[in-house]
Amino acid sequence: MKKETLNKRTILTNRMMSYIYKNIDIDINLDWLCEEMMISKFHMLRIFKEAFGRNIYESIKTIRLQKASNLLITNRCSTITEIGNKCGYSSQSSFIRAFKARFDMTPKEWKHGGYKVYSKTIIANSEHPTLNSTADFTDMVPEIVQMPAIDVYYIRNQGYNRSIKQTWQKLHTWALCNDIAHYQHIGLYHDNPSITPHESCQYIACIKTEHDVHDGRLPKFQISGGTYARFDLIGVYGDVLKLIQWVYHEWLPQSGYETTTRPPYALYRKNHFLNDASEFDLSFYVAVYY
Repeated sequence: MKKETLNKRTILTNRMMSYIYKNIDIDINLDWLCEEMMISKFHMLRIFKEAFGRNIYESIKTIRLQKASNLLITNRCSTITEIGNKCGYSSQSSFIRAFKARFDMTPKEWKHGGYKVYSKTIIANSEHPTLNSTADFTDMVPEIVQMPAIDVYYIRNQGYNRSIKQTWQKLHTWALCNDIAHYQHIGLYHDNPSITPHESCQYIACIKTEHDVHDGRLPKFQISGGTYARFDLIGVYGDVLKLIQWVYHEWLPQSGYETTTRPPYALYRKNHFLNDASEFDLSFYVAVYY
């Protein structure tokens, strides 16, 4: 396949996935999406499956349930029906049926502690050395901030594992090839890796530049602005996953805040995927409302 055609397909499939995540709380209109990208529905379904290894309908269902599983933990003031609605389910019965088929427990069972057992299995099967992490978040107090929308170039990584390093290296190489001297690295977490199998996680390596780059190699999108809780942390590989688990399983449920389907992101001052010591300095942002 020609490089130009491959780049075009990559951009198209990234746009498809971005659209799904952005509109997961409503009915996903694939016909509109086809018109927007000016391709046939048959072509869209085919290249999506080739890119992500499963059909688009199954992907939408999986993403809805992953988002719902997260909100059931954090949004203590929301009912199961309200959470189902926020994730695109029009009826409680259809939501409960789909959730039980996916997680082998009802949303109520999950919300009342089932997620802890599930998360323990996810962490135990992870390649991240989280269990060896000595990071302590007991005294951590986040700052509630208003963040602007951020325009970024990006590369999507399928999986939350060490393959992310190669993705960041490609993004770093792209910056060097385009003589970009001033930029910022941002890692976007479409899925919560403390409750999502890591091979299924969508992690997005992003770069914010001072000026537009017109090489056409990388797609561009906008990280949503809004109200976020910001957690500042310096540590090593493995501490980030432990922080995410603490934020979603302990801090958020006890804070009185609720979160949204907007993905959290890490703004790096030092990127642990790009240094031999695996050290990082970052701010982790989680969307909140009260």
